[in-house]
Amino acid sequence: MKITVCGSIAFIDEMMEVKLRLEEMGHEVKMPPTEMVDGTGAAIPAKQYYHFRKTTTQTDGWIWDRKEEAMRNHFNKVMWADAILILNYDKNNVACHVGANTLLEMGLAFHHGKRIYVFDQIPELPCKEEILGMKPTVIDTDLSRIV
Repeated sequence: MKITVCGSIAFIDEMMEVKLRLEEMGHEVKMPPTEMVDGTGAAIPAKQYYHFRKTTTQTDGWIWDRKEEAMRNHFNKVMWADAILILNYDKNNVACHVGANTLLEMGLAFHHGKRIYVFDQIPELPCKEEILGMKPTVIDTDLSRIV
């Protein structure tokens, strides 16, 4: 199966581990990039870019150019896939966090009839009803439940 891994860039290390495990199981897997290009053209780790993005007060510039590119590129990965896997680890004192961008990716997958797998439980967030309405399969951290 072709699977695109979705979730916060804060979880990039976990995404890489899950990608490798899924590939060992025979799946083709895409995920967000592990590096981004900064304003000078230099490659920087995705986590460093994430930190810049979260701490900037700017509303334009290279940080947001990269965010736009990353979103469009990841939407293309969602379209390529048979299914998406939402890695929803705890973040910002929210158990099983699903952020806004991940919700957008879920919506795209839902609209195009892709299977949606959620790694852990559905979070208690204002968007819980929307997530439930997409009828994802919760795999309770067991990758073997992706079929």
